[in-house]
Amino acid sequence: MSNTSDEMARAEEMVNAEQGSGEIVIDKEPRLIDPHALGLELPADPALTVQLLLHELEEAREEAGSYLADLQRVAADFDNFRKRMLRDQAENIERASQRVVMGLLPTLDTLEAALTTEVETPAEKKLLDGVRGTLNLLLDMLAKEGLEIVPADGAEFNPEVHEAVLAPEPGTGRLIVTQEMRRGYTLKGRLLRAALVAVDHE
Repeated sequence: MSNTSDEMARAEEMVNAEQGSGEIVIDKEPRLIDPHALGLELPADPALTVQLLLHELEEAREEAGSYLADLQRVAADFDNFRKRMLRDQAENIERASQRVVMGLLPTLDTLEAALTTEVETPAEKKLLDGVRGTLNLLLDMLAKEGLEIVPADGAEFNPEVHEAVLAPEPGTGRLIVTQEMRRGYTLKGRLLRAALVAVDHE
């Protein structure tokens, strides 16, 4: 019991001494490193030893900085590669979507042409209603993929999306689309097919 009291007393004295001096006492000595294990031959002169160690530290920092720069460059290259792959993937999907939609345009043209047929019997009317429903269903589905119809009848003539097949009479004023011969379409803002139209001055 007396041994424990003595140890506690000595510990308290050490704490008081540390608090009084304001210094931190480290009981454990730092681990000694053999310079030969690091490939260093230290000179006997302490000043030369300090200079040698500072030189080695400087070289180590420069080497570490070079490795860090290489790592940052590799990381930047990988990030650019990832972005390029994502961009290429999106473009491939868009091109595939465009091919599919282009392949469906003749079907849309056929359905639209069928709607111009004059019906004479209830059976023909019912058949035409089915064609109209099929066309609308197909257009709704393609609209979700970004397909839009180029405005035609009554719209101002725009050579970027309209192709005039009938020249207007000589005159002045804005050119207006007076008739649509074939629908035009854009896909996600890009022209897929120009509308074939007749135009005249307003």
